[in-house]
Amino acid sequence: MNSLKVKILGLITIIVVTIVSMAAYINYQMQKQMHQEVAAHNTAILMDTIKNSIVDAMRAGHSERVHETLERIQSQRIIRGLRIVDESGKVLNSADKREIGRLIPEEERTAITKGQSLALNFSKAEGFYDSYSRILNAPECHQCHPASQKVLGLLEIELSTDYLNTFISKERNTAIFSTVIIIFLIVVTIFVFLNSYVDKPLRRLISSMKQVEKGDFDISCTIESSTEMKHLSSHFNQMVDKLKTVVDTAVNHERELAIAQGKLAHHREIHVMNQKLEEQIREIEQLNITLEERIEEIEEANYKIADLAGDLEDKNTNLEKAVAKLSTLYKVGLGINSIMELQKLFSMVVATTMETLHAQIGYIIIYDNENDVMKVSTIIGHDDSPATETVLQMKPSGVSAWVIRNRKALLISDINEAPQFDRFSTLGYERKTLICAPLIAKDEVIGTITVVNKNDNSIYNNEELELLSTIAAQASIAIKNAQLYDEQQKTYMNTIHALVSAIEASDSYTRGHSERVTRYSVALAKKLELPPERIKIVERAAILHDIGKIGIDLSLLHKEGKLSPDDIRDLQQHPAIGMKILEPIEFLNDVRVCIGQHHERYDGQGYPNNVPAEHLLLESRILAVADAFDAMTSDRPYRKALPIEVAVKELIDHSGMQFDPALVPHFVDLINSNAFSFQHSETFPAAKVPELSLQQACFMTT
Repeated sequence: MNSLKVKILGLITIIVVTIVSMAAYINYQMQKQMHQEVAAHNTAILMDTIKNSIVDAMRAGHSERVHETLERIQSQRIIRGLRIVDESGKVLNSADKREIGRLIPEEERTAITKGQSLALNFSKAEGFYDSYSRILNAPECHQCHPASQKVLGLLEIELSTDYLNTFISKERNTAIFSTVIIIFLIVVTIFVFLNSYVDKPLRRLISSMKQVEKGDFDISCTIESSTEMKHLSSHFNQMVDKLKTVVDTAVNHERELAIAQGKLAHHREIHVMNQKLEEQIREIEQLNITLEERIEEIEEANYKIADLAGDLEDKNTNLEKAVAKLSTLYKVGLGINSIMELQKLFSMVVATTMETLHAQIGYIIIYDNENDVMKVSTIIGHDDSPATETVLQMKPSGVSAWVIRNRKALLISDINEAPQFDRFSTLGYERKTLICAPLIAKDEVIGTITVVNKNDNSIYNNEELELLSTIAAQASIAIKNAQLYDEQQKTYMNTIHALVSAIEASDSYTRGHSERVTRYSVALAKKLELPPERIKIVERAAILHDIGKIGIDLSLLHKEGKLSPDDIRDLQQHPAIGMKILEPIEFLNDVRVCIGQHHERYDGQGYPNNVPAEHLLLESRILAVADAFDAMTSDRPYRKALPIEVAVKELIDHSGMQFDPALVPHFVDLINSNAFSFQHSETFPAAKVPELSLQQACFMTT
């Protein structure tokens, strides 16, 4: 593809295609924009006409005619949708009754809240214009709507653009066809011109050059297609004539010189060849001597390399063992610094140790000094593993019992050589070779760690015994720290739980409230299949969610009359007070956030901080449903408990506003399945937002 003709034709074709295509595209875009502007103008006129019809019907007090007007107008082929929505995006009236009460898409609700009086959006994928226009409050409407309400609603119309697309498609096809024809004609014309005035003359000239390369200097090339080609062929013929003269002269000189040199070269070549042959013979003899010396040196070097390879292999083996030991100790050290849950710590230590020591079975046993028994905490590698906390007796033939009594590690390379110990473990497996090391922290034996039977059926040695003892020393510190951390958490929780119980004990109306909310919340979290650590957060938050009431006056908590605005503001501070109380307890950080949000609403209108739904923890949304349900079904100073049926209906009715709409159906399912042992007379449907009546849509009430 290095042809000059192809390059010229290609370059011109690209330029022509680019220019013609850009002109056609600009023309097409102008036609398309003109059609869209016409459609936008028609949409604005149609919207003003429809809005005036609706306003006239409302002023005349004929609200029922609004739906008829919308339905009649939407019967036109070019109108896809016609509805009235409020400023929050809820459909108040529509030509399609099934849409009443629903919410429009989120991006359209965002455009409404930005205060745009008129927004035209063209969706190429769906093929329609979507337009909004506000219906403003007027003095004639004050009898039905308060004067403070400036906007009664927004009229939305979806106008089909299919008829425009037909015109645009035809114009696009015409533009494409005409562009292709123009490009084709231009390319064909250029091709014919290049072929006649460039390609053919050049081929004749190239053919003449090839004849000259073969030695034919009698050739003559005459081209008359253009002045340039004529000059080129003329100069080519002159060059060939001069070249022929130079070649003939050079050939004659070379022939004479070759004859003279041939006579002298014969004698000199023979003499030089003899000298070179003698020198090469001497060099060969010297090379043979040097080669023998090098062979001897290579043999000695091979012996030394073999010795070094053996030493290096031994050092590599020792280095691999050292790296494995350091890697295991490093992993165990990480566990000491990062893992505070005992079971996770046990599993990590056992798994890491088994991997390093190539063990088939590994386990940790915890020693109960008070009852002088052992409890299996974690065992890995045994198919019939017993349940955790399996109790083992301290019998003399037991390996772990011996290690605990003697407070030192035990290596059994071959069980056949240790008849004082049982071949078969109480846990149900056969021992062949094993290592057992004590877990000692602050001079107290807290248990043992054991690895049994190697994967390659070899035996354990003293180096592996030393490694397991080092691991056991580090693991002992980690286990002791984890036990202390667990006891500290239990102490914190017991203290705070006592405070919550003290609060509820002073009020007969809220007694047992935290326990019930905890039961509801944990059941819902399990139904949602949350991880265990998140379920624990839900459980703790449910127990402590009302701890902030410590800072609320008891007379206000027991007040039976109507609450004043100041009373309500004081009560609404108890989530923030609860967060403040739990602030010093670092491990309850997620619980604090959940408590601070349990009175926030899904629509962002809750308290104390009006947090929107996307920033609410899932745990706090679960707690909000459970807390509200128990509050409604419990006696309070200002009212009696509501029936279960009424409470469920309240949850459903406020789904999507106060409560997470994704959680309410699951909570209703729990009630229907008698998960809480309620006595109710009916089965409740999944969350369903009730439709607005026509009267509600006309007056735009919430």
